[in-house]
Amino acid sequence: MPWLQLRLAITPDQAEPMEDLLLGLGAVSVTFMDAEDQPIFEPDLGTTPLWSHTHLLALFEADTERQALIEQLRQLWPQALPEHQFEDIADQDWERSWMDNFQPMRFGQRLWIVPSWHEAPEPEAVNLLLDPGLAFGTGTHPTTALCLEWLDSQDLDGLQVIDFGCGSGILAIAALLLGAEQVVGTDIDPQALEASRDNARRNQLADERLPLYLPADMPAEPADVLVANILAGPLVSLAPQLTSLVRPGGRIALSGILAEQTGEIIAAYRDAFELDPVADKDGWIRVTGVRRDVAP
Repeated sequence: MPWLQLRLAITPDQAEPMEDLLLGLGAVSVTFMDAEDQPIFEPDLGTTPLWSHTHLLALFEADTERQALIEQLRQLWPQALPEHQFEDIADQDWERSWMDNFQPMRFGQRLWIVPSWHEAPEPEAVNLLLDPGLAFGTGTHPTTALCLEWLDSQDLDGLQVIDFGCGSGILAIAALLLGAEQVVGTDIDPQALEASRDNARRNQLADERLPLYLPADMPAEPADVLVANILAGPLVSLAPQLTSLVRPGGRIALSGILAEQTGEIIAAYRDAFELDPVADKDGWIRVTGVRRDVAP
């Protein structure tokens, strides 16, 4: 069915109270959009940053009475109502459109990421069947691609691996299909853990091969390999913990890092790891290395 969209020009401090108000008035969804193409590269931990000029988009059922909605907003909003306008939105099968655009992708020499609804282009290759849902990684982002290509290049046979920030489970499952004995996955989002679990079962991997934890519940046992595709800020602040989770002689792969953040990542890890040359893709980088026996 068609929808009615209300667009409001808001400031960041207005975002949360306006979102709560609109949801209370019957909005089926509320999203935020940059009004001036301002990049946000690195949010602080625990924050949801917004642009200085933000558009809030609230979706209502098409038969919503526009004037009555605006009058309710004016009565309930403690300030002058922000600049706003209504837009008629034609119905679309959003999920179908997204599925059509998610095609099989090859990473390295052996590994394919294949949508679960799609035929594998090379049935004899290492095919990871993925149904991430709209919210989790598919491998299309450069940081995920960098990690997948690195995993494909490694000899993982029989190794213990940690996927720190597992999301859809794409890196953890790739490591298992490429020969790892077990991968411990962790993420701050319980929905990510559920997505990882579903995708592991889709690839016929037993639950015990991919135990999943919230960070506070994760065992502190060091692994042979650790991959962390998160953000530069957390990678720096978590450097002592991530280092402790890699045994001497083990390998680490870090991504989610913009090129201009390379120096701070190297500074945080170079004492504990013999680092490789940095790999880059579309302005994002990957840092890899081998854990030293003793820090220099």
